[in-house]
Amino acid sequence: MPFTSQHPLQPYWDLAIALVQADGLAAALELGIFELLSTPHTPAQLAEALSLHAPHTALLLELLWSMEVLERNEVDDETQRYRCTAATLQYFCRDSMAFCGDAWLYRLHALRHFATQLPSIVRDGGKAAPYTTANGVNWAAAAQQQIGQEQRAVTMRAALSVMQRIAPFAARATPLRLLDVGGGPGWVAIALAQAHAGLHGCVFDWPETVAVAAANIAHAQLSERLETLGGDLASDDIGSAYDLIWCSSVLHFVPDMAGALRKMHAALKPGGVLVCVQAEIAAAAGDATRVLPYYLPMRMLGRTVTRQGALAQLLRDTGWQQVEQYKASDFPMAPVQVLIART
Repeated sequence: MPFTSQHPLQPYWDLAIALVQADGLAAALELGIFELLSTPHTPAQLAEALSLHAPHTALLLELLWSMEVLERNEVDDETQRYRCTAATLQYFCRDSMAFCGDAWLYRLHALRHFATQLPSIVRDGGKAAPYTTANGVNWAAAAQQQIGQEQRAVTMRAALSVMQRIAPFAARATPLRLLDVGGGPGWVAIALAQAHAGLHGCVFDWPETVAVAAANIAHAQLSERLETLGGDLASDDIGSAYDLIWCSSVLHFVPDMAGALRKMHAALKPGGVLVCVQAEIAAAAGDATRVLPYYLPMRMLGRTVTRQGALAQLLRDTGWQQVEQYKASDFPMAPVQVLIART
């Protein structure tokens, strides 16, 4: 009779092997394996093409196959050929428009950097040392690489899905003025402008970051409809008379969340709409575990991640009306709460 019950320790053994799986994917990205495996190769062919150790290449490919990162034909061991799955081709091959390999590697290295500090900061207090310093230059570099990759591959489509719920946006002929707060490389504003011919708007972020957005806007041939404004949300003017404000994963970084919400309220026309996309901590452990590991470094840096429902209440407390909230799982990294509020 087969024994099918799982030992209580199995989830924790699985945590340990996840490190090997993550490093296997990282090795494949760093060695350029996926670009060659857009067409089938045997391990020996791949090793020869990339000057790799053939037996170890075969073992790595088998690991990636077991993770469903690669497909293989089921022949004998000597002639097995591996190739990328459709998802790997889309997100981990550098010539794809949706390439996210650099973004994924950044997340991996940043989380690893933080994890090594956990014993000391829990024992001694203080804040975790950040993986990169949060300044304008580094935000611009992130906008150019990891944030830009995730916006193009994931956030653009998710934002369009959210905006279909917004009556002013769904009425395609209506002229609209948009503010993208903390818009980084500007790809969300670009996607919304491409989807709505009557939309004009502004991307607001650090001055160094909006230089990246301005270049992307020019490349998309949207400079007549989209502009940029550099500044600090906590202290600088963000403009006025907007119909829509898009604010995604920004409020974690402001020292006064209520003050930022009041500033955005004042920047909208009467009846204007704020769409705020933000991770919050759910009450149930199974839901919270999707969020807490990603945001523990941020919380130990002293930044705010609200409990689920707290941001909706803060919106009401700062004068917003008709606050709606729902969960979305099609944004980068972790499930988020989408809040839609009106002036």
